[in-house]
Amino acid sequence: MCFKNLPVQFDDHGRASLKEGVANPWSIDGAAKPKGFTKTKTARVAGGAVATEPQVRDWMIDPITRVAGALAIHIQLDLEKRESIECHSMAMLFRGYELILEGRDPRDSIDLTSRACGVCGGTHATCSSQCMDMAFGVRPPPMGVLARNLGELAEMLYDAPIHMGLLAGPDYSTPLVEVTNPEIVRKAETTLAPNSGLHGYETIKDIMDAMAPLSGKIYLEAIHMTRLGREMVNLFYGKFPHPSTLVPGGVTTTITTSTFNEYNSRLMGFLDYAKRVQGWWNDVLDFFLECNPRYTEVGDRPINIIQPGAWDDPEAYDGTFANLDTWGNLRRSTPGVVIDGKLVTTNLTQIDAGIEEFVQHSFYEEWTAEQQRYQTDPNGNPISPYHAWNKITIPKPGARDFKEKYTWDTAPRWDRQVVETGVYGRMWTTALAQKAPPSDFVESTGDGLRMLLPKGELPEMELFWKVPDRLNAFERTRARSFSVAWQAANALTVLLQAYDYWRRGETKAYQKFTVPKDERRGAGFWEAGRGWLSHHMTIDKGRIVNYQINTPSTLNASPRDPWGVPGPYEQASIGTPLLETTAEDNLKGIDVLRTIRSFDPCMPCTTHIDTGRGVISREVNSCSCTLE
Repeated sequence: MCFKNLPVQFDDHGRASLKEGVANPWSIDGAAKPKGFTKTKTARVAGGAVATEPQVRDWMIDPITRVAGALAIHIQLDLEKRESIECHSMAMLFRGYELILEGRDPRDSIDLTSRACGVCGGTHATCSSQCMDMAFGVRPPPMGVLARNLGELAEMLYDAPIHMGLLAGPDYSTPLVEVTNPEIVRKAETTLAPNSGLHGYETIKDIMDAMAPLSGKIYLEAIHMTRLGREMVNLFYGKFPHPSTLVPGGVTTTITTSTFNEYNSRLMGFLDYAKRVQGWWNDVLDFFLECNPRYTEVGDRPINIIQPGAWDDPEAYDGTFANLDTWGNLRRSTPGVVIDGKLVTTNLTQIDAGIEEFVQHSFYEEWTAEQQRYQTDPNGNPISPYHAWNKITIPKPGARDFKEKYTWDTAPRWDRQVVETGVYGRMWTTALAQKAPPSDFVESTGDGLRMLLPKGELPEMELFWKVPDRLNAFERTRARSFSVAWQAANALTVLLQAYDYWRRGETKAYQKFTVPKDERRGAGFWEAGRGWLSHHMTIDKGRIVNYQINTPSTLNASPRDPWGVPGPYEQASIGTPLLETTAEDNLKGIDVLRTIRSFDPCMPCTTHIDTGRGVISREVNSCSCTLE
C-alpha cells in the first residue's frame, strides 16, 4: 500500500481507486489524520500558552537568505535551556506567476516561469517544456533529451558552489565562529585537517579562514566555479538564467562538436573541484561534531523526503503521462518518496497523485467549494480536490496571525505527511532505489552512492556517500558537498552518450509541434538545485486555463497544515539547540540560521534578529561580513 492517509486503495495490478464506503473521502476531517510532530517539550502554563519571560522569548529573523525580504522566520526560544521551542516560516512576497500565465499562449510559460528564480531559471524552463511535451503530444528526439540533461546538470553544478561557498560556508568561517564560539576557533588552530593532502589546507582553522566571505580562498574559488557552470549551461541553453533555446519537443540550440568539447573542458574542472570540496567539508563538519556532539540536533527532523527525479533516458522519454512511471524510473536521478527513512515508491504517478496543497494558514482563499474540475489523472487514478490540476490561486492578503494565516506559501503534503526536498533527497532516493541506468562513473549501492572521478589535475579518485541515519543541518550540508561529484559524474556519463549519438549522425535536437486547440493537460516533473519542481497546466482553445507551480521552497518553507503539523523549516528549527558560548545578550542565532540555510534557500540577504527587546542594532548577514 503506497498511501496510509489518503482514501485511495490499489488492486493486485497496481490500479488505484477510491476506498468504498467513505463519505466525502477527500475531506480533511473525514480521512485518516497524519501522525503529529513532537520534537521538544515546551514549557507551557495553564490554558496551553507558552510560558512567558524570562524563560521564553520571541525572535524574528526577517528577512533570511532571500532578496527583497521574501522569507522570514519567527522563533520562540527557551533561553534557560538555550533551545528553540516554536517556529513559524513566513514567505513575505506574493508574485502571482500562476495568475500572470492565465489566458496566455502556453509557449509563453517557458520564458515567464524561468523568471520565478534568478538562480535556477533553467529548471523552470525545462519543467515547463516537459509540461508542454505532455500537453502537445510531442516527443523530443534523443539528442534533444540529452541536451536538456546536459544543460540541467551544468545548472546544478553552477548552483552547488553558490550554496557551499557563498551561503553555507561563511556560517562555519573564522570571522563568524570567533564571535559565537571562540573556543572552537582556538581548538581549530591546532587540529590538523585529515584531508589536507587532498585540499591543501593544513589545519581546520586554515579551512575556516578560507571560508571567510569576500577574502577567503574557498569563497573566491566558489565564484570562479559558478562562472564555469554558467558557461556550460550557455552552451546548450543559449543564455542563463533565462534560457532562449528550450521549446516543447527539445532544444533549438545549434549544436556542434565544439559544443561538446567546450562543455567537456569545463566539466574536467568540476571533477577536480568535486574531489576537494567534499574533503574540506568532511573535515570541518567532523571537527564541529567532535567539539560538540549536540550539533547532530541542529536542524534535525524526521527522514521524510520527496523527489521527482531528473536526467531522462533519451530512448525511453516520450513525455506522456501514460508512460510516466516507465520513463520516470529510468531517470539517472531516481524519483521517490522516503517516509521514516524507508523508500515507499519510485512511481511518478503515485508521487503525483499523493500531493495536495492546503491554504488554511496561507494568504489564499479555499477553492474546493467550486466544482472539482478533474476527478482523476489522465491514467484514471483518483486525485484530490487539493491536487495541482484542481487548485485555483485566489490571493487573500491579510494581517499576520500565527493561529490563522501568516504566509504567502502554501502547505504541500504527500499522503498528508510533511516531506522535504533537496539535492541530498535525490541522492537518497537514487541510492535506496538502485534503479539508475548503468554508468562507468556512478553506482547506487542501496546504502549510498559510489562515484569514480577520472584523472584530471588530481589523480583518479573513488568517493562514497553513505546514506546517513538522521537528517539534520550537518548531513544536508555534507551530502551537498558530495553532490558535486555525483552530478559531475552523471554529466560525464550523459556527455559520452551524446558523443555516441553525434557520431551516429543522430543530431536532431527538437521536434516540430503545433499548439492544440482542444482541452489538454500537461505536467512537468524535474529537479531544481534545491529539489522538487513540478508544473501542472490545463489548456483549452490554445490558451492556458490554469497553471500551477510547486517549487522546493513551497515544500520546505511551508506553514502548518490543516492538522497543525509544522512544515520542514519549522520542524527542523523546533528543538534546535543554541550552542553558542556567548552571553544571552550577544546571541546571534547562528544555529537556527545554519538550520534554515542547510535547506539551501534561494538567495542571500541581510538578516535582522529581534529578541523581543527591540531589533538588534548589529545585522547578521548571510556572508557574516558585518559581524564586529
